[in-house]
Amino acid sequence: MTTDSTAFLVQRNDLRKTRWIGDEAVAGAPLADGAVRFRIAGFALTSNNITYAAFGEAMNYWRFFPADDPAWGRIPVWGFATVAESRCEGVAQGERFYGYWPIAMHAVLRPGRINSAGFIDGAEHRRELHAVYNQYLRCSTDPGYDAGHEAEQALLRPLYITSFLIDDFLADNAFFGADCVVLSSASSKTAYGTAFCLSRRRGSAAPVRVTGLTSTANSKFVRGLGCYDQVVAYGDIDQLAASERVVYVDFSGSAELRAAVHGHFGGQLAYSCSVGGTHWDELGSGQGLAGPRPVLFFAPAQIKKRLAEWGPAGLQQRIAEAWLAFMQPVTDTRHPWLQVMRGHGREAVTTVYGDLLEGRAQPLQGHMLAL
Repeated sequence: MTTDSTAFLVQRNDLRKTRWIGDEAVAGAPLADGAVRFRIAGFALTSNNITYAAFGEAMNYWRFFPADDPAWGRIPVWGFATVAESRCEGVAQGERFYGYWPIAMHAVLRPGRINSAGFIDGAEHRRELHAVYNQYLRCSTDPGYDAGHEAEQALLRPLYITSFLIDDFLADNAFFGADCVVLSSASSKTAYGTAFCLSRRRGSAAPVRVTGLTSTANSKFVRGLGCYDQVVAYGDIDQLAASERVVYVDFSGSAELRAAVHGHFGGQLAYSCSVGGTHWDELGSGQGLAGPRPVLFFAPAQIKKRLAEWGPAGLQQRIAEAWLAFMQPVTDTRHPWLQVMRGHGREAVTTVYGDLLEGRAQPLQGHMLAL
């Protein structure tokens, strides 16, 4: 077993500070009984991962792959890995799995509840963390797996499940009596996934219009998606009809933008939902805002509700149907919503992370990386 390995760390109280460390203990240390060593083959790095870092303390994201030094953290990413060595019955060397990994060459997991579909990581420090992030799917039996579209799965599948659940949550609550849903960071993949889900309700008994808030630079891209009824630049919020009853879904995390939206709509704001933190350096509290207090959307809570009502098969069937519909515009050869950008090595990871952190990433692009 090689001892050549590396891992990416971020300073938890200053996301601009990063460093690389040798990870020889993970790569080369003898495995305990029941453990599996994975070679991480590729992972997506998106603004969603910046949200994981921005909410690392509040939402326990730093706890999935803890660093030796508690001042530093490992940002989780979604991607694929192959079993390099196994001392666990039911997980064989050479098998490929999709799931949650650190930005690193290797990871050691302790599979539990192993079945034909995959397993959960049963490591002691992860047992109290939400099961959604502890599940690893066996590619050989995953009906949604396509070896030719691993990048799209890693880049969009976890984001789109969140999009699906936001749409479902709002519909489940009759959109809180609103006629329009306003989404910030409209060019982000989770936002336009949500807009796509909402747009599929056009022509239904209770449709809602969808307004996207975005930067001037990204306005053309957002309009070209075709899933927003209206696209407005951040500086033009006052052009929106203040008399209209709306729901605000905040993917940006910007306190300044949140205050502007709340101030503009006031009592006409039926519900305010905070999802992401693409503007991670502008996060603030919901105190002193006009209208309702923002509520943090937690996707696993909606999953739990629907599992109880629809059962696992029913939930998976609905998500799969929505995912297949979403993949059509995403992979449209004439006008794709996503351009996969591949990178390899430390420099590629550091560059993409910096671009995402500082808002320099292009909305059309999705980065699939490997070490």
